[in-house]
Amino acid sequence: MAGAEPAAVVFIAGGPDGLAPSLHEKASRKIAFGAATWPHQLVRVMLMEQLYRATTILAGHPYHRA
Repeated sequence: MAGAEPAAVVFIAGGPDGLAPSLHEKASRKIAFGAATWPHQLVRVMLMEQLYRATTILAGHPYHRA
């Protein structure tokens, strides 16, 4: 599509009570690290590790235990 804006990906870490319902409804996709409440600093590291792992696997690098 000529002139179309590229799709944006936004990651939001909610607080201990979750996200506002209006924000939650706007998301087209949602992921979670389970029902536990994690500190924001740890969530950032966990998310980056998962993105790195997915990227390296998709690029053909062997899984870390291969």
